[in-house]
Amino acid sequence: QVQLVESGGGLVQPGGSLRLSCTASGRIFSINVMGWYRQAPGKQRELVADITSGGSTNYADSVKGRFTISRDNVKNTVYLQMNSLKPGDAAVYYCNAKVRSNYASPSRDYWGQGTQVTVSS
Repeated sequence: QVQLVESGGGLVQPGGSLRLSCTASGRIFSINVMGWYRQAPGKQRELVADITSGGSTNYADSVKGRFTISRDNVKNTVYLQMNSLKPGDAAVYYCNAKVRSNYASPSRDYWGQGTQVTVSS
């Protein structure tokens, strides 16, 4: 079993910054991709950004230039630095990891519990 624990959400004014963290623990052989998704009320969950174990990144167009994803492979931790936050960024942010638990197993998706980001003056 694998657990993902997130931290760093909260309330911030428009234009402000927040940093989210997510650490994976448990039966981990390797983690290929780690990423952040978000879901606002009444909307579908959407990809915000993800990063491979080699450091290749992918961002949603709406956050390019404002958000930065990074990763510490030793700590199995992924970060999301969010700058110039807008009210439209408000959502529950979920961490995702594609984990192999042993050398023979395929990757499986694991999710964090979600952390609320509120952008309001």
